[in-house]
This record gives sequence, C-alpha cells and structure tokens, in this order.
Amino acid sequence: MSTASQPTTAATPLVIPGSRAVLWLVGTVLLALAVYYFIGVDQGAVSVFGNDTHIHEFVHDGRHFLGFPCH
Repeated sequence: MSTASQPTTAATPLVIPGSRAVLWLVGTVLLALAVYYFIGVDQGAVSVFGNDTHIHEFVHDGRHFLGFPCH
C-alpha cells in the first residue's frame, strides 16, 4: 500500500481590474437589453429594423414560452 500523497494546489482567483469589470458589466447589460428587445418587444410590424428582417418570427415560440403576449 502506497501512502504517497498527491501535492495539493490552491486555486488562484481571477482578478479583473475595476475598469475592465465595468466594461464587461456594460457589455452584458447591452446584450441583455438587445435580447430582451428581440424576444419581448419586437412585434415585427413595428420593428426597429423594418419588415425585412422578421426577427419576430425566429423568436415567436420563445416569446410564448416566456409568457410575452404576441398578437
């Protein structure tokens, strides 16, 4: 029976400078707002991008699943 123990290493935390953390936070908020718009607000006919993109149709079932009214 071998009693040799494996050396343990402590996990090093990832340190992000405050200015970089703010950029990540702002980027995440903007992405979340864009996703919220396309899933929850975009109605196709009144779309910011006009009637040609039809993003509403791509997220239609997801809207109903998440409880957003649609029509």
